[in-house]
Amino acid sequence: MNVKKGEHKMIYKVYYQENVLEVPVRENTKSMFIEAESERAVRQFLKGRNLNIEYIQLLEGKHLEHEQASEHFELVQV
Repeated sequence: MNVKKGEHKMIYKVYYQENVLEVPVRENTKSMFIEAESERAVRQFLKGRNLNIEYIQLLEGKHLEHEQASEHFELVQV
């Protein structure tokens, strides 16, 4: 996706369950990191992937730095 002048991409942490047919169980929650221009763009990117999206969190500042330092940080760009 090309970034137009004036647009700024942000990093979001998406909490999700892999099976939309099951009741969400906290222990089964997974997460992924997505760089996109908006939460709407993240939702559009994930649409049709059969995931139960629990929460999409914008990461900034110290929280973003903490997540980036994790060995599990892998960024998907939209």
